[in-house]
Amino acid sequence: MARPTSFDRRQTMLRPDYESQHKLDTALEDVQLHHHDFYELIYLVSGDVTYSVESRVYRVMPGNMLLISPQELHSGRIRADMAPYERYVLWVAPAFAERLSTRRTNLMELFSGGAGRCRLLRLPLRLRKAVRDCMEAILQESETDAAAYGAELMAPALMMQLFVILGRVAKEQTGPEYEPEQEGISAALVTSVTDYLNLHYNETLSLDRLAEQFFVSKYHLSHAFTQQVGTSVYRYVQKKRLQIARRLLAQGMQSSRVCTQCGFADYAGFFRAFKAEYGLAPREYVTQLRQRDAAAARG
Repeated sequence: MARPTSFDRRQTMLRPDYESQHKLDTALEDVQLHHHDFYELIYLVSGDVTYSVESRVYRVMPGNMLLISPQELHSGRIRADMAPYERYVLWVAPAFAERLSTRRTNLMELFSGGAGRCRLLRLPLRLRKAVRDCMEAILQESETDAAAYGAELMAPALMMQLFVILGRVAKEQTGPEYEPEQEGISAALVTSVTDYLNLHYNETLSLDRLAEQFFVSKYHLSHAFTQQVGTSVYRYVQKKRLQIARRLLAQGMQSSRVCTQCGFADYAGFFRAFKAEYGLAPREYVTQLRQRDAAAARG
């Protein structure tokens, strides 16, 4: 078994297909609100952790698998003083996940279910060892020499096995009893506000407007939102706008139009915010994407 490593802040993949990690931390700050372009699977071995994913809060218990889709804003609160935070983490590129699926079986269906998102799977005891062993085997395979016999077959085979197991659990765990519990009136308020922001991100938004919309004081709204989501309303809206802006740029929309479409007051503000968030200007980001696509096409 590979020795677990400690937390690092990297949220980008270094490989084109998948990355696997086994992490153990005894002292760790909260994970700040972020998003990424790949699927993320977190299997909790031990620890006291709560994740906010978009408008929902998930208390993750040992033996649970948290599933996060590309572009979903999420953050984590970890009480490392209560128990070591040990988990297996698997990142999977959408294109790689698509290649693993068949016409009959879309393996990424496990990330959604019914009227809500099936993000948290409470694995039955009989499957926990199988899932952990599979995560460990994927990790071991990721460290195997790419030239080894069957190297290009083993990782996909293990991943298909893992996804089928999880997909069957996801099919069983649908319905209101598997929805995350929102504790108290404030939690329900924040969920409603976040859902509203996700729909109206391109409009002029302010605490005053939101407080009026939801019939609460802006001070209560601000405190409740930060407490549950882990960031301010302003920062959440900014990240949501930038997240969608990056997707539209990748789809070929002109940066000036993206700016307007995503609710930024002017291009200068959009330019500064985008570069501060991603380290590249909008046009530099588009150029980088084109170069990557051209390299992929050359093989």
